[in-house]
This record gives sequence, structure tokens and C-alpha cells, in this order.
Amino acid sequence: MSFRLKMEKSARSKRSDIIVALDFPFEKPENRGNLFSKAEHTLDAVHPYICAVKFNRHLVLPLGTSNGISGLVKKVHDLGLMAIMDCKINDIGYTNQIIAEHYYAADFDALIANPFVGWEEGLKPVFDVARKLERGVILLVYMSHKGAWEGYGQTIHNAETDEKLLQYVSFARKALKWDADGVVVGATYPEKIREIHEILDKIPIYSPGIGAQGGKIQSALKAGARYLIVGRAITLSENPAETAKKIRDIANQA
Repeated sequence: MSFRLKMEKSARSKRSDIIVALDFPFEKPENRGNLFSKAEHTLDAVHPYICAVKFNRHLVLPLGTSNGISGLVKKVHDLGLMAIMDCKINDIGYTNQIIAEHYYAADFDALIANPFVGWEEGLKPVFDVARKLERGVILLVYMSHKGAWEGYGQTIHNAETDEKLLQYVSFARKALKWDADGVVVGATYPEKIREIHEILDKIPIYSPGIGAQGGKIQSALKAGARYLIVGRAITLSENPAETAKKIRDIANQA
């Protein structure tokens, strides 16, 4: 079964389109066990209200893929959830392939990759590995922070078609061409979600930036987002379960 279908199955069984991002503040090396405990506590609290979990590099970096992270990924799967690694792969093909193989070996279901590096000797090796292992690749099409326009919003010249177009439009077209399993578009830019959704048709949009960055649940969903990624609003909440349930319920009503 493809990653895309597995995500749909998880969302239906959990009755939730919410993905929690395990965002936690910096811990000194001697206190890195706190990160594992915080992540485990968050998963125990919120798993009934989410369909997947996004891991960030600032959690994987101190815990390591072969130690703490592998245990957390197993816990995610045991809870009936999907595990996505937000590594934003962005290097030459040989390096990208090895990065992907390491994360897939740690049992992640999908990776997030940056289309800036292109296809040949760029992301093609990642897609090849993913298809062989029946895992997913999600492309970063428009980020959620204020400076995203400087890269993703710039106007470019497409040498193949001799046309000028916006960078994120080019990336959305690449997602279609490469048959990506999803794209990331910030919930802070519903107008971009709407425009990209019109290009993508059935490729699902994953929208981060809900809560702490100001993204609105209703606006993102009405614009065409399929999944909402929520980090600090849940992980830094005094009651993560209550917050996750409230966000899930608002999303379901929308």
C-alpha cells in the first residue's frame, strides 16, 4: 500500500486530519533524555486526536536515529499513526539517497524534500528508494514563515517552456510531474494553498504554521489543505491532549 493511501486510512480511522510536530526547546546534551520523555508524554496524550507525527531535525539531532528516535517511531506505529521525517532533503543525489536510506531504515513512512535541487542527480534517487520501499516523499512548495517569499515566492524563468512564473508554481508542477505523495504549503498563506491546490488536483497539501505562527484552521482547510501540521500550540500547551482535541474538533467542523 502506498504512503498516500496509508495516510488516508490513518486519517479515517482516527477521524482526524491533524499531524503533531514534535517541537521542543533546546536541551543541553546532558539533559537530552528530557526530550525523549517530553516526546513520549506528548504522544501518550494526543494520539487519539491525530493521524500522524512529524519529526524535526532538532529532535533527531540530539537523540539519534538508531537510539531514541527509533523507539519513538516504533511508539508512533504502535499507536496506529504515521511517522514523517522533516529533513528537508536538499543536497546532491548521492548524499540525498544515503540520507533517505538512513531515515527509511529508521522506519519513517515519509520524508520531506526540497525541490530546489532538481530531479537529475538531485531528488530522483530519493524517489527511487521511496518507491522501492513503498514509502513517501513530500515536497516543500511554500514555507510558513514571513521570509518564505524571498525564495519560494520569487519569479523565475523556466528554460524548458521559456515562460516566467513564480517559484512555488514551478514546484507545484514538479510535484505533479514527479508524482509526489504530498506537498507542504504554509497555513499562514491560504491564498497560496488555494492557488497550489488548483494545480495539484489529487496530491494532498500538508499545512504547517497553525497556532504559534498564526495560521488559521478554517482558512487553510477551505483553501484546500488536506492535513494540518501543529507543533508548539500542542507540544508547549499545559494540556496537550485538551489542545489537540480542540484543534481536531474545530478542523472536523470546518
